[in-house]
Amino acid sequence: MARSWTRLHEHLGTPPGPLSFDMVQRATAERLQESDDLDWKEQLPQRPQDGRWNEFAKDVAAMANTRGGLLVFGVRDQTIELVGIDLEQVNTQQYAQWVRNHVQPYLPDLDFIPLTSPEGISVLVVDVPASTMAPHHVYGTAAKDKDQQAAVVPYRDKDHTAWMAEHQIERAYRDRFTRAQRTEEEVQRLLDYAQDTVSARQNDPSAWFLAVARPERPLPRTAPRPAREDATTVINSARARSRTLTTNDLTPGPLAGLQIVTSNPRPGLRRWVLNTLTLGGGREIYAELHHDGSVVLAANLSWKAIREDFLGEAAPEWEALVHQAFLGACCRDLAATAQELGRRLRVDGVLHLTATIARSGPGSGLAPVVIEYGGFTDIPAYARRPHLIQPVVGTLIPTGGDDALRETAQDLFTDLMTQFGLDPQM
Repeated sequence: MARSWTRLHEHLGTPPGPLSFDMVQRATAERLQESDDLDWKEQLPQRPQDGRWNEFAKDVAAMANTRGGLLVFGVRDQTIELVGIDLEQVNTQQYAQWVRNHVQPYLPDLDFIPLTSPEGISVLVVDVPASTMAPHHVYGTAAKDKDQQAAVVPYRDKDHTAWMAEHQIERAYRDRFTRAQRTEEEVQRLLDYAQDTVSARQNDPSAWFLAVARPERPLPRTAPRPAREDATTVINSARARSRTLTTNDLTPGPLAGLQIVTSNPRPGLRRWVLNTLTLGGGREIYAELHHDGSVVLAANLSWKAIREDFLGEAAPEWEALVHQAFLGACCRDLAATAQELGRRLRVDGVLHLTATIARSGPGSGLAPVVIEYGGFTDIPAYARRPHLIQPVVGTLIPTGGDDALRETAQDLFTDLMTQFGLDPQM
């Protein structure tokens, strides 16, 4: 997915959004110099000859190993003159094949963006995102011995490409593993904070849906913070979107419960907070919309079964009830909120979703409450009563359609319910 904030946006003072030919034309007219995230190229990528490196694969890997950037073909790099290219000569399948053949680990997220002016002048922009899997090696044959394979690790050093030394490669690997660990730790920290927040007022056994959605890549450092009105718009849009995702389940989700506070989100630490924890009635819901594009959602899964006067002789008083239909609505609302916030903040990359179920209050065990034919609620005799639920994960892109959103929500829901020994598809 093409990024919505690049060197061209920053230089021109353009708000986040798609690239246009006008932006390239203005940048070249103002003689925007090359940098670690911008490389002007006069000619289209060429096939390597005489044992040379694949220059296109090398340039792509260098961008990915640094902080991402743009390769713009059709601009003379020495004079920054817009000369254009012949779009009929563009072969994006071939370019992608070169990357698959010569770059490891593979880079799957390249975007090839052809742009043409009204006068018929064209350029090709290759958008290379910063890679979470850096360092990427480039493999090729040595010039003196075509049977000898060699590998290098390129990176961008200001306006040119250089090769990483051994200590730089070692640090790049260390950064990759540290980054992954920090991401896991941040997700767990947000889950723990949400659980501590909602459990503080709980005296009776209850089960809670706890979930976090986070962008894979951080937002641009110059991205504006969402205002209170943005948070309200996101929640309203997500609520309306979630309702359209199902036709056979009318169970209202947690976003419906937040409607009473949607018009006035409260400020938090780099986030907007909406909650009904102090309103009573058992329908406790807690949500955070972070300025960095993260979403936290927590909802009491037991209130609906209790409100429907589910006596549950099969459910001892120390077990917390998990209402299956409301859990499904929670998964849909989480996915819709994450996607709507991502769109509002122009998030460029993948959204990673993590969801689990935890209990609060005294006692132990979780009991699943399902709706049988005829609308009767029941705890199936064959259902497991786990004490712990393993977190489950899913992915979304902000620009995805309803089918992708529905599929991600269904995957989260299915992976949670199967831990009770139930198949929600049945």
